[in-house]
Amino acid sequence: MVTHVRAEAHGDERGALLSFLAEQRGGIRRSVLGLTDEQASGRPSASELSLAGLLKHVAETEQGWVARAKGEAPAVKRDESNWHECFVLVDGETVEQQLAYWEKVAAETEAFIRSVPSLDDTFALPNDPWFPPDESVSMRWLVLHLIRETARHAGHADIIRESLDGKTAFELVGLAQS
Repeated sequence: MVTHVRAEAHGDERGALLSFLAEQRGGIRRSVLGLTDEQASGRPSASELSLAGLLKHVAETEQGWVARAKGEAPAVKRDESNWHECFVLVDGETVEQQLAYWEKVAAETEAFIRSVPSLDDTFALPNDPWFPPDESVSMRWLVLHLIRETARHAGHADIIRESLDGKTAFELVGLAQS
């Protein structure tokens, strides 16, 4: 469900970008409201995507990008051997744990973005085959990328949730407020 993002305070571009990111995070968080881990792990379509998997993926992705911007390695190294694990709960992981982890990641993202001297500051893209070699991106690009990634998966989450039990974002907002 689209919610209203208030206009930023004059000149607060960081606040505006972070507010739009928070709005999209909320869409994914609401999608798992009232579900068990088993229900959230359900795959009601031909796709391999589940709500639990999307939740884990966006948290891990956000953490990884912010770590790269800080010049650190992502908390979880993904490659062809374990890529599939970023979309499923494994080894006793729960939706509740993933929500708590993402909340921590979100706080770290906000603190980092507010601390960088300029949104024009850059960092190098990883040396992965799907990125151009020797390219850097700005902190602004980072936040816009996170908004895009999260919004894309929030849309998936809407469809998956409605396919699981018929609940729509409007009904889930009511659940969140109870």
